[in-house]
Amino acid sequence: MRTYGWNSYHVTAILSQTLQVFTSSNMPVPKPFKRLSSNILPKHYNVTLQPNLVKCVFKGSQEIDLEVKEPASEIKFNSLDLTVEDIKVILPSGETVVPSNTDINVGTETITLTLPNELPIGSAKLSMSFNGELNDKMKGFYRSKYTSPSGDERFSAVTQFEATDARRCFPCWDEPAIKATFDISLIVPKDRVPLSNMPEISREDFSSDSSLEVVKFATSPKMSTYLVAVVVGEYDYVEDTSTDGVKVRVYTPVGKKDQGMFALEVATKVLPYYKDYFNIAYPLPKMDLIAIADFSVGAMENWGLVTYRETCLLVDPHNTSASQRQWIALVVGHELAHQWFGNLTMEWWTHLWLNEGYATFVEYLCVDHLYPKYDIWTQFVTNTYICALELDSLKNSHPIEVSVGHPSEVDEIFDDISYSKGASVIRMLHDYLGDKVFREGMHKYLTKHQYGNTFTEDLWAALSAASSKPVGDVMSSWTKQTGFPMISVTGHQDGGNRVLKLRQQRFLADGSACESSRWMVPISFSTSQEGPTQRVKEILMDTEETQVVLDNVPESAWVKVNPGTIGYYRTQYSKEMLDKLEPAITSGTLPPLDRLGIFNDLAAMVQAGHSSTVQVLRMLQAFTTETNYTVWSAMHNCISSMNQLLAHTDYHKNFAAFVRKIFADIVSKLGWEPEKKENHCDTLLRSLVLSQLGLYGQEATVSEARKRFNNHFNGTQILPADLRSPVYKTVMAQADEKTYEQMLKLYRDADLHEEKDRISRSLGATRDPNLIQRVLQFAMSAEVRNQDTVFIIKVAQTAPGRTAAWEFFKKNHTELITRYESGYLLTRLIKYITKNSLPKRWKQKLKTSRPTRSRAPNAPSSNRWKLSFNYAWLKRDGKAIQKFLQDLE
Repeated sequence: MRTYGWNSYHVTAILSQTLQVFTSSNMPVPKPFKRLSSNILPKHYNVTLQPNLVKCVFKGSQEIDLEVKEPASEIKFNSLDLTVEDIKVILPSGETVVPSNTDINVGTETITLTLPNELPIGSAKLSMSFNGELNDKMKGFYRSKYTSPSGDERFSAVTQFEATDARRCFPCWDEPAIKATFDISLIVPKDRVPLSNMPEISREDFSSDSSLEVVKFATSPKMSTYLVAVVVGEYDYVEDTSTDGVKVRVYTPVGKKDQGMFALEVATKVLPYYKDYFNIAYPLPKMDLIAIADFSVGAMENWGLVTYRETCLLVDPHNTSASQRQWIALVVGHELAHQWFGNLTMEWWTHLWLNEGYATFVEYLCVDHLYPKYDIWTQFVTNTYICALELDSLKNSHPIEVSVGHPSEVDEIFDDISYSKGASVIRMLHDYLGDKVFREGMHKYLTKHQYGNTFTEDLWAALSAASSKPVGDVMSSWTKQTGFPMISVTGHQDGGNRVLKLRQQRFLADGSACESSRWMVPISFSTSQEGPTQRVKEILMDTEETQVVLDNVPESAWVKVNPGTIGYYRTQYSKEMLDKLEPAITSGTLPPLDRLGIFNDLAAMVQAGHSSTVQVLRMLQAFTTETNYTVWSAMHNCISSMNQLLAHTDYHKNFAAFVRKIFADIVSKLGWEPEKKENHCDTLLRSLVLSQLGLYGQEATVSEARKRFNNHFNGTQILPADLRSPVYKTVMAQADEKTYEQMLKLYRDADLHEEKDRISRSLGATRDPNLIQRVLQFAMSAEVRNQDTVFIIKVAQTAPGRTAAWEFFKKNHTELITRYESGYLLTRLIKYITKNSLPKRWKQKLKTSRPTRSRAPNAPSSNRWKLSFNYAWLKRDGKAIQKFLQDLE
């Protein structure tokens, strides 16, 4: 799944914390949980579902083949929000047994059947009928609203089961280790498209209604319940066959099948790439990708039927930006990676990080293979690696591998530690072992365990066998303890050799010391003597301190630790070493990955109080001639952090002037118009630069943006897709009522969800108090899909917007909980409105209360840690920052 989520139990706890303005009370402890017994297990489900797309309800029936491993008088399975009837147990003899008691436990989401006599060891069948609502919560079996080509409002029926919502569609053993095969049949209107994991094998009229038909699908492989999928609706499709013989279809809204062509191109290339990479054929006969109008997450890896938000699958050649096209390639690569890694082997949610972290790593591998012009591995560092480091540097971070007990904990670990840190440490492992050995180990692992249940240690064992390296010991130090090390490096000369002293300690964003932690760290070095891409030495550091001798490195040479920014750690150089590296940074001698790595590490040291903020401000000045998009992205991240820090100060205007000077040269170089056959990353850079200059009020950019917006609105010159976001945000930052109404008209006229997203997410750039309130009301209106509301309430991206969003949230929290129930989107909203700089009235709260320790660093308490050290940062360096900025005037 291409995102993370939160369960309603934890949302309630988080909401309670947030509404108390970050009190020190702990989150409540979930009720005791016990996994389902293994004495009776399903081997095969034969499920029939009949959704009513008008009344938004469904009914179903099923027969489950059971294996009775021990004599039992009870059968216990999962069910939620279903009315279950006609329950029968059929013995091998044909005898039918009716349960003497049926206990429905809403709290544990289970049904327990008590039988009049004990079932003997052997086989049996469990038969039942059930019915439920096609809900509006975007979970289980739910309804998704769309507008038909004739303008009618209609609904499709869609499933989203990960992590524990298959039980909302049909009673089942809803745990990933309890795998079975599935026969799915759908009773649907003849004018609708029915889809499931496997190909359709038959279609016949429904006996009691000639407008309906019964569509049966082939038997699935053995798989977990969370991977079962069903979609019924109106769709067009494009199709092709991959070079390894798999039929691939991309389903789109009616009339938009051309928008599926790019995803089809990606998917048909990705499947044979993964077949070659894993040395295992794709195990199903077809692969469907489908765009869903209402979808809470980015995408879901249902085996053979992958579901996506429209914005994660559809490409309009005239209205899709380069950044969105790149994102779609990554998301398609991510979900198709799961068809091998995850779908074949999932045992329990404790090992979720491995599924998601690995898929995130591999999505970059495949996109780099398919589209080398994207320079995607450099972007990995800014988009994934740095994101992980920032979260993982908080005191309330958690290990990658978290033991999961109660199902309410499952969604809690769908966070950027699972995805981004997981991917980053796997990238480090891949580099440590080498690609050839890594692939051999992966093949051993998947071949041995496919269609079974595995643990993280099974992968380490396979990679150790392939490499003869202590993979288990190395990786356990990264997956089972919280955080990551800061490697402090000093050096001295010993004749013609450079002697380095290295020391590791846990890095914390607030600069505080903590309990002793130790990692087994693969560390490499490059020097100016051999060049930045040549590693002169590699070590595995497994002690707190060590000494490294680099032969034939003169005193004048620079030494770079962690070339390629692959090791998952921060590097703290001595001043002498950093001074020697600076000319190689400004001249471009060091590659972009090394330039941005050094800069980002320095920015982190500044935030933690290990270096002065003025030092990083001076380094920003040294980067004004930089031309690489990813380096600018790292600079932008740093500037954004400081902007949030200084938003409530009297000298923020001086900071804005400083930023305008930093971006002056690069905007002159890029201009507004792309060159013919322009580099992909230059296109991304132009959008970034113009957005920033618009945000910080550069007059020329604001004036040009207004002119281009007016031409676009009037239809005289349509904005290229890559310029729309920076233009929309710039005009909204200066907007009056007329401009706001123009933006709403563009939103209402837009037919592409990506364009609606671009417009609606730009509304939060306004600073006008009246418009902020209008944006907040618009976000909750019927014009906005529930999945998009939280992204519009990002008026919290401005200082006045943060206050307004917080008050709005407090006033509307009951409605928001009712609307979302599942916590993913609600938690995203909480994160948005609490993560930025600290309003003055909260400062006293920070002084008098302690942040809570939560398992997941996306909880409000993690934002509170950030607010806490932001406050300390400003108190520590505020006067020096003010003096530096004012001296530039």
